[in-house]
Amino acid sequence: MSVASAGRPRVLGPVIDDMTRCTHYGGPTDIIAIRFACCGEYYPCHRCHEETAGHAAQQWATDEHDRPAILCGACGLELTITEYFAATACPRCSALFNERCALHREHYFQLDPS
Repeated sequence: MSVASAGRPRVLGPVIDDMTRCTHYGGPTDIIAIRFACCGEYYPCHRCHEETAGHAAQQWATDEHDRPAILCGACGLELTITEYFAATACPRCSALFNERCALHREHYFQLDPS
């Protein structure tokens, strides 16, 4: 399954609404999708990628954190990884992001050990 709104990248996996929520994470602040480094496709979460991509996930390297890889499901803004790490809400529409995604960052991003 995939969801794409006019002018927005498609989001793959078991998406349950047009704000990129999925069957795994469907809370009010679960509104981002992550572009995976391995395939360049957006998925709502690491579990969606694992279940539907057909290949192993790869992390974004620390020197690639300036690349757009986060999609706000509320307004469609693409943020760089660095911008996302610094935000608790979308800088364009102010929709709140799930800060608990920080518990899963190692699935998506190589992290600076310092």
